[in-house]
Amino acid sequence: MSLWARLWRDRTLLLLCLPGVLYFVLFFYVPLVGNVIAFKDYAPFLGVGDSPWVGLDNFTVLLSEPEFWTAVGNTLQITALQLLLYFPAPIALALLLNSIVGRHLRRFVQTVVYLPHFLSWVVVVAMFQQVIGGAGTVTSFLVEHNVNIGNLMSNPDTFKLLVTAQAIWKDTGWGTIIFLAAITSIDASHYEAAAIDGADWKRRLWHVTLPGIRPVILMLLILRLGDILSVGFEQMILQRQAVGVDASEVIDTYVYYHGVIDGKWGVSTAAGLMKGVIGAGLIYAANKLAHRFGEQGIYR
Repeated sequence: MSLWARLWRDRTLLLLCLPGVLYFVLFFYVPLVGNVIAFKDYAPFLGVGDSPWVGLDNFTVLLSEPEFWTAVGNTLQITALQLLLYFPAPIALALLLNSIVGRHLRRFVQTVVYLPHFLSWVVVVAMFQQVIGGAGTVTSFLVEHNVNIGNLMSNPDTFKLLVTAQAIWKDTGWGTIIFLAAITSIDASHYEAAAIDGADWKRRLWHVTLPGIRPVILMLLILRLGDILSVGFEQMILQRQAVGVDASEVIDTYVYYHGVIDGKWGVSTAAGLMKGVIGAGLIYAANKLAHRFGEQGIYR
């Protein structure tokens, strides 16, 4: 069939997809044109077209600023902690939920762990402040028992672990949805065959469940690598004043404060462009690596 014949055949499906396609085109692809600001001395009153071209000067200024490298260092440290602690958390929780025999109990637990995802970061940070802040419930209880942990919400030394813990509490339950779907798609006969061969639950987990969801784990890991330099703008900006700039400055907050607040449009756009290029490169490299290990990845 010709292309036009296939388009006419699938016209209903294409019309259903049209709103989603328009959303991505208007809010994701069209704004990419604005990256040309990274190569200009952009002034809002002149516009993109009339602003003078400066080539790579913005990148030179960006790479010479100590604040940028502080933001990069904080971003990489938080990303490493999230890959080490946050990424495996939904997998472990999905395995635990799958082990619950009672259907009603499983649904109740799933509902409870999903709920924090729907809370805004303002609410989450406020809840943590009420629990482990200077006058929080846990902090006050420990002080009464002669254990002084201080104000964890304003401690720069533990801030990166704190934001990782907040992300785990908020989104781990929501992240289990895909892994639970992958686990339920595993053929039950594999578990029966392993049980007949004498495999206990640990061996069934290691030799049946984890290999069955490995393609999904690799796919989500590849997508996470593409977003590796984004560690939560709202979460950081809400706690920036409490812990200080040196501990909380990440690339997203650097772009906001230097671009929108200070008016360094070209330099901040250069930072955002570098972040996007590095993320795209990591996705491509990780996908190629997955192919070498015989996995599907996210595209062929």
